Amino acid sequence: MMYVGITSVVLIFLNLYAATTMRNLVFRSKETSLEDKVQMAASAFSGLRTIQEESAEKIMDQLGNLNATRVLVTDASGLVLYDSLDEDAALGQYAVLPEIVQALGGNDVFYSSYGAGRLESKAATPILYAGSLIGAVYMMEYDLDQGALIAALQQNILWISVVLEGAVILFSLFFSEAFSRRMRQIFASIRIIREGDYSHKMQLRGHDELAVLSSEFNALTERLQTSEQRRRQFVSDASHELKTPLTSIKLLSDSILQNDMDTGTIREFVEDIGNEADRLTRMSQKLLSLTKMDAGKEADREVADIAETTDHVLRMLAPVARLNGITLENCTSPGATILMIEDDLYQILFNLVENGIKYNRPGGTLTVDLERQGDDWILSVSDTGVGIPPEAIPYIFDRFYRVDKARSRQAGGSGLGLSIVHDMVLRNDSTISVAPRPEGGTCFTVVFPAFDIEEDI
Repeated sequence: MMYVGITSVVLIFLNLYAATTMRNLVFRSKETSLEDKVQMAASAFSGLRTIQEESAEKIMDQLGNLNATRVLVTDASGLVLYDSLDEDAALGQYAVLPEIVQALGGNDVFYSSYGAGRLESKAATPILYAGSLIGAVYMMEYDLDQGALIAALQQNILWISVVLEGAVILFSLFFSEAFSRRMRQIFASIRIIREGDYSHKMQLRGHDELAVLSSEFNALTERLQTSEQRRRQFVSDASHELKTPLTSIKLLSDSILQNDMDTGTIREFVEDIGNEADRLTRMSQKLLSLTKMDAGKEADREVADIAETTDHVLRMLAPVARLNGITLENCTSPGATILMIEDDLYQILFNLVENGIKYNRPGGTLTVDLERQGDDWILSVSDTGVGIPPEAIPYIFDRFYRVDKARSRQAGGSGLGLSIVHDMVLRNDSTISVAPRPEGGTCFTVVFPAFDIEEDI
């Protein structure tokens, strides 16, 4: 309704402006006409030294009908020498009209007013002889035709304003109702989404801002639905993965309690229970890492050297590699500095190298290579293992995804390592890709933005 009020004020202003402008135009037209008449009358007397009653009447008769309601001619003292009125004439009296007083003071005077449906105009001018004041001419007109014209125009403008205001109110009510209806749809959709139905879609037609809002809202709900599906899948997968080692621990412990076993068998079962507990610990740590990354909290970054971190990781995993008969090759060189979140580079390299060892062939090789390309460092971790089927590559970084579930569990894998690597790489403004090697095995490639200390510090 605020728009209705604004348009009402604007229309009132336009109404007043149009009426005032129109009256001013009529006033100026009347001023020109009346001043021409009084100037003509004054010119007729300008050849006389003095004005007498007889001469005044004679000259006015010669001028004929001036179409004025009243005409007065006075001498220099203001004495009326001619009055066009037959009744209530002021002949022989002193005129005290303001216009005549001003004219006797040497001024041209015009005044016009509109009221009661008529236009009243007055004009007066001095009569001069050789530069000396000898009298004044005064004319007054009541113009009913012009007054009727002004009244008709004002009434037309008023009716047009009323019609326009009515149209504005109708259109405002129509669009207000349409807008309110669309807003009610939006609020209803928001309440549905708030209840957890992320599959709901808002249906708003058109190309206005609300339609754009509807489109953005639907895009948001799609993302929420995807996130909710991933969350449920994550909880389901995590529950399943945690349940497996817990079930094994339960079965092994029940077997020990319910059966008579020799010391060697008990030791073997206890060792299996310890392995399952270690597996639970590793999985919990990885789940905690994923949770921290999902929280999206920005951590401090530090300068890290890829070659130094690679040396550290390979030393830590060398015993595991020897146990599996895997040869580790380090083809990195010092000086490859990047800017990373603390410990992320170590975790990335550790998971990639550990996977390359776990899923390699006995007697195989794992190679860590590094090269500079433009403003990036290209790190590649390749192995000679069984490789990854092409159809599995798009899902390799999904949480709890395993190419070979039986072998993965046997190797102690949780299906979370590569997902953690992927998330860590992305949050450090880097990229990771995986591809099969032509000669067999898999190659993971990570592209890090280079951080040259001499230039950037």
